[in-house]
Amino acid sequence: MEKWNQTSNDFILLGLFPQNQTGLLLLFFIIFIFFLASVGNSAMIYLIRSDPRLHTPMYFLLSQLSLMDLMYLSTTVPKMVFNFLSGQKGISYLGCGVQSFFFLTMACSEGLLLASMAYDRYVAICHPLHYCIRMSKRMCVKMIMGSWILGSINSLAHTVYALHIPYCQSRAINHFFCDIPAMLSLACMDTWVYEYMVFVSTSLFLLLPFLGITASYGWVLFAVYHMRSKDGRKKAFTTCSTHLTVVTFYYAPFVYTYLRPSNLRSPAEDKILAVFYTILTPMLNPIIYSLRNKEVLGAMMRVFGIYSSIKL
Repeated sequence: MEKWNQTSNDFILLGLFPQNQTGLLLLFFIIFIFFLASVGNSAMIYLIRSDPRLHTPMYFLLSQLSLMDLMYLSTTVPKMVFNFLSGQKGISYLGCGVQSFFFLTMACSEGLLLASMAYDRYVAICHPLHYCIRMSKRMCVKMIMGSWILGSINSLAHTVYALHIPYCQSRAINHFFCDIPAMLSLACMDTWVYEYMVFVSTSLFLLLPFLGITASYGWVLFAVYHMRSKDGRKKAFTTCSTHLTVVTFYYAPFVYTYLRPSNLRSPAEDKILAVFYTILTPMLNPIIYSLRNKEVLGAMMRVFGIYSSIKL
């Protein structure tokens, strides 16, 4: 078996859709979602920066979520669309490494950021008198910087390892982006050590934050249940439900994909699940946080001059 010369050969991305009319129709649907997600997240960032009433820790964290979602989309969708329309499936060695790095950085950072958002709601509802101290601007910046830095370090370690293992089988990655677990199936060496690292990394950056979020919202729901104010309970339930919706769409397919043993994974199933956390969730985030939030709707009317008759 000829060993792959990584200085002169590229990877091949098999893509998400077949090269036929059905695949083209589905691709246009993905492009439409990409457009909606890009406009929605860009509008959220601009809205939060422009309206002084949204200059709070909760919305500061939300603006970072929108930024991460924009980078998520830009990392995977444009290359997938270009390859399909051009008929070229190749991606360079360096390009694959860059794509893997940014994808993993966004994946880990967003997982930590969602946990920070859950903690913010926990403090706001369960410890309102201490909110200004526990969620100060300094603390908020630390949470955001911590999410970016830890996500980048973890991503760099995985990317460097993946690009230094020998690939001596077919270089065709059965995915629509350079997903490292999909790349491992092409390696001509035993990768059980790295698969264990993936399991540990997924547990630290996705499973533990998910458990933290679950615990935070458990205390929040307990506190909301004992509220005397009906309006307060309604507002708290509305806010929590939006966050839980985002968490469910993001964490569930991610954890299910990366915590399964390699012998139980299916390339077709992995690609479908990846659509949820790389394409659908970035589109849903701005919709959920705007249509279910009176403060954001009010900011839309003030900044964009948009009147919404949506009944909350």
